[in-house]
Amino acid sequence: MPKLQLEDVKLHYIKEGAGGETIVFSHGLLWSHKMFLDQIGFLKKSHTVIAYDHRGQGQSEVSAGSYDMDMLTEDALGLIKQLAGKPVHFVGLSMGGFVGMRLAARYPEMVKSLILIETSANAEPVENLPKYKMLNGLVRWFGIIPAVAKSVMKIMFAQSWIENPKNEALYKKWLSELKSNKKSITKSVDAVIYRKGIEEEIRTIKCPTMIVVGDEDVATKPEKAKFIQMSIPNARLHIVQGAGHSSTVEKPQQINSLIIDWLKGF
Repeated sequence: MPKLQLEDVKLHYIKEGAGGETIVFSHGLLWSHKMFLDQIGFLKKSHTVIAYDHRGQGQSEVSAGSYDMDMLTEDALGLIKQLAGKPVHFVGLSMGGFVGMRLAARYPEMVKSLILIETSANAEPVENLPKYKMLNGLVRWFGIIPAVAKSVMKIMFAQSWIENPKNEALYKKWLSELKSNKKSITKSVDAVIYRKGIEEEIRTIKCPTMIVVGDEDVATKPEKAKFIQMSIPNARLHIVQGAGHSSTVEKPQQINSLIIDWLKGF
């Protein structure tokens, strides 16, 4: 499997397709590039597609020390420079969106357009911290035990999606993926729950931006997406019905359609 050597870490990535436009996918907390397999399979026919695992997640290396969003943004910048060498369309979901907004604001020359999915420009809401800190503490001691995994699945996926019998096999697949995280995942969780808000910084983003959110997202609620839309000039907002915090998995066809329609403008 290909690995990209950055200054202090090796990142796992995949690169497929040979189109003139390059798309980079950046995943959410507790997952990996696998969140985007439906999108990669669809878009590689017409575009060059890169998807990677954040440090400490998926198949990427667990580096020493603590992590924060600035560090992960620099990782994304290094990846784009080495693997694309030109401005890209950056697609960030949740944690990947935290990275994408910082990247577009700080390195506008590297981002041709920005697609933000189920994400937020704000710090983690104070009311969420006790629950998330408790869950992360359990993982730090015991790993992702079944009780923790089931609680997290309710945060990551829409209730209507979980309850639909047609999704039983997919639910089990993603539950297994979640349980595969090692105790070191707590470093990534800390980076997310203690992140700083960038409410003012995103107002400087100039690239075309599309925001997507599931109407049942309980982790970053639709009002968070609306705030981003109102803050970034000329940004577009799409609300996906029946999706939670993982719409690329829950509603892949709708997400594929939104992305390909968006890319037709470039």
